[in-house]
Amino acid sequence: MVGKLLLPEILELLNEKDYQTVKEIISDWHPADVAELISSLPESFQFMVFRLLPKKLTQNVFEYLSVDSQKNILELMGNKEVASFINNLPPDDRTSLFEELPHSVVKNMLSLLPKEEREIAKTLLGYPEDSVGRLMTPEYISVKENMTVEQVLDKIRKYGSDSETLDMIYVVDDDGKLIDDINIRQILLSPPDRTVAKLMDHKFVYLNATDDQEVAVEAFKKYDCYALPVIDNEGCLIGIVTIDDILTVAEEETTEDIHKIGGIEALEDSYMQTPIPELIRKRASWLVILFLSEMLTASAMAVYEEEIARAVVLALFVPLIISSGGNSGSQAASLIIRGLALKEFGVKDWWQVMKREIFSGLSLGVILGIIGFIRISIWQLFGGIYGPHWLSVAFVVTLSLIGVVMWGTLAGSMLPLLLKKLRLDPATSSAPFVATLVDVTGLIIYFTIAQIILSGKLL
Repeated sequence: MVGKLLLPEILELLNEKDYQTVKEIISDWHPADVAELISSLPESFQFMVFRLLPKKLTQNVFEYLSVDSQKNILELMGNKEVASFINNLPPDDRTSLFEELPHSVVKNMLSLLPKEEREIAKTLLGYPEDSVGRLMTPEYISVKENMTVEQVLDKIRKYGSDSETLDMIYVVDDDGKLIDDINIRQILLSPPDRTVAKLMDHKFVYLNATDDQEVAVEAFKKYDCYALPVIDNEGCLIGIVTIDDILTVAEEETTEDIHKIGGIEALEDSYMQTPIPELIRKRASWLVILFLSEMLTASAMAVYEEEIARAVVLALFVPLIISSGGNSGSQAASLIIRGLALKEFGVKDWWQVMKREIFSGLSLGVILGIIGFIRISIWQLFGGIYGPHWLSVAFVVTLSLIGVVMWGTLAGSMLPLLLKKLRLDPATSSAPFVATLVDVTGLIIYFTIAQIILSGKLL
């Protein structure tokens, strides 16, 4: 947060070309704070501030930068500097960067890497997009079960600086197959002559390289761990995934769901980095679909044109009725979509969900219905604007609100479950789509109740 808080002051110093003061301010910051500052700056200043950093800080800061800022800085570097930075990047972070670059640029960068690092990069990029293999790093500590604690510690001292994390030590057999993992705490608290085999309990969790990244997110949440080993189809340990990468994936998945719920195609880049034509395209498709759907509302209104002509007062409450139904449907859809995403319940629980939503919808409808009745009564008392049959109109509005809100909650809750059952993304039953669906049916409910209650009076 330090970087964003001082952003105006830093910008002012940069505009005044007081680079020395900027250098003195940021030289003692944490790399994450410096990276936050650089990513918040206009592109024209990003490379300039990066150049002001002490040499020992540049690599750490670069790892914390957003991918867009990394790309911007790399474009302004010479080949030798680019090679140094991408070579020193953790393999998983390097893969994330390569995923965002054009193929021709990635090909050029791969040629700058040493043979060993180039093979690692190609291997990680060879896994399917959105798979665990794209997230993992081959930098970890593995040991054999016949090693002593003292030998393990010697290996950690020798190779630990190259490991992504030292929280967990992984035990493999002679064929490289994963057979257990051991917390570093156990190693540190055990006698030097104790063997690894005596520390093993054979209770370990792992991921497969071809698993979807969402599987990894769920595993990290379920087992509350910092790192998980990754195996191939033969059970051999080939890498680990750490929590920092999982947090990024979880944020991307949540953002995608939020976009879909709002009736927008998911953005590949951040809002500010997305070109306006693409932003328009992402939003236009759903808007067109919803616009065409809303035409059904106009068609429904046309069906009841005669009733509206006889009792104009009914038209006054149309926005109230359809908005209440749409809002209740949007609420229910949002709750169910999020519940499904968090695995709070599944499709098999549809009846439990329906019972809860029937009760919720009835209660909410009664609350809104009572408020609507009171509102009509007060306006009639002071203005008499609803005519001699105002009480009947009040009952029409009250009963319609109850029916429409109940229908909205049911539609909003059941549609995501139906899509899940059909193996489709529940988030696509976006709140705007549910609202449009409820608008049309809400009009039918409203005018049907009006015909029953107002027949022989206003109709």
